[in-house]
Amino acid sequence: MTGADRGDPPARSVEIELKFDVDAGAAVPDWSELPGVVTVSAGEERSLDAIYLDTADGALARRGFALRRRTGGPDAGWHIKGPRGADGGRVELHWPLGAEGVVPAAARTELSGVLGDAELTPLARIRNERVAYALAGQDGGVIAEFADDHVRTRDERNGIDREWHEWEIELGPAAPADPQWRASFFAAVETAALAAGGRAAASDSKLARALGH
Repeated sequence: MTGADRGDPPARSVEIELKFDVDAGAAVPDWSELPGVVTVSAGEERSLDAIYLDTADGALARRGFALRRRTGGPDAGWHIKGPRGADGGRVELHWPLGAEGVVPAAARTELSGVLGDAELTPLARIRNERVAYALAGQDGGVIAEFADDHVRTRDERNGIDREWHEWEIELGPAAPADPQWRASFFAAVETAALAAGGRAAASDSKLARALGH
């Protein structure tokens, strides 16, 4: 029995990120001059494979939620992403992988007010070959993680395949909570990314883009 089936509380984080579209093979930006960043780690390769689920009528998507089971990387497991907040962040809940194809009871309970007893079926598959870099501050704490992503997706309900290359930078646990600092940090990120060939992202999430939004 997994922790999710026992009713153990999920891990909780808040995802605040910025995305850019980029041509395949583009050299990654130099992040060493970003505010507070002292070191940038070597890239860590990760092969991520996620199945997203929703009801037939898209109940989760209508309310701004996403439910997935993802393998690969340090946070493999089941995830619920909540609606985007005023600061652009999304609360993310995380449970262990458990059995393939079986939604953890605790995750289902978390979404009960949205789902009721509706059946969940595959919505999209997202496979991502990622190279991740940790951007750390003076004390070694991770201020942000940068991901160089080659993404391949399939819209499971329409049978449409899509592929693209994007950059993603997400605030880490050592990032200051001060809104002014965050605005300054992301402004510097945008300047560096655009100078290196990045473009404004076509969609605000991989799932939305996989579904053609």
